[in-house]
Amino acid sequence: MTDLSWNTAITEIKPNEVRLRGYRIDDLMGSISFAEAVYLAIKGELPSANVAKMMNAILVSSIDHGASPPSALAARTVASTGAPLNAAVAAGILSINRHHGGAIQGCIKVLKSGIDRVHQSGETVDKIAANLVSEHKASGKRIAGLGHRIHTNDPRTAKLFQLAQELGIAGEGLQMIVAIQSSLADAGKALPINVDGAIAAVLLDLDIPSELANAMFFIARVPGLILQAHEEQTRERPMRRIHPTEISYDGPAPRSLD
Repeated sequence: MTDLSWNTAITEIKPNEVRLRGYRIDDLMGSISFAEAVYLAIKGELPSANVAKMMNAILVSSIDHGASPPSALAARTVASTGAPLNAAVAAGILSINRHHGGAIQGCIKVLKSGIDRVHQSGETVDKIAANLVSEHKASGKRIAGLGHRIHTNDPRTAKLFQLAQELGIAGEGLQMIVAIQSSLADAGKALPINVDGAIAAVLLDLDIPSELANAMFFIARVPGLILQAHEEQTRERPMRRIHPTEISYDGPAPRSLD
């Protein structure tokens, strides 16, 4: 060991051997899903079957949301200049911030604050949720994770919450965000829980570190950004004016897994 020596607990590399959190990568390959590998990398242990299913649902929920979100428009704009794929995707990732995708971490902060107050004060979740709503209203701040520019009832939220209940994962995080939504409605501002808020609640109940919460959106959205950039470069003329809403879908007709 020298003064320049340092440690990592993520991946061990030896000749002809790669281990993630102690497990051989070649043993994991074909044995676990990508969602399970992500959980293993983050938490250091393999998830239970129910947690694995929940993690997979979270990643699928945010894979893409059309060409109009800021990250997709950013990726398409850069792709339109003739930039390489990695630059276009990087532009999309860099546009994920507090008001787009990055609301997950902000929502977790609010939810955790409310849960901590419940534990400290002994007051009900509904009472604390009402206090949080009043405080945010008084300060003119929005509560991250609620409201959507398109959906009045985000189908992704409904499915994530349904799975969380069925898989025995729903806990204080989900309970708090539902109480906050109810308090907002009582205060005259009915807003849907968006997918960021749903993911925040579930990640809190899964005990995922809050500082890594937004990373779940990054991981999930990369495939969508890749395809948005690729489609821009293969279907559209270079350096075009990209209108954010004048978009027509011409892909497969609605179909079901059945």
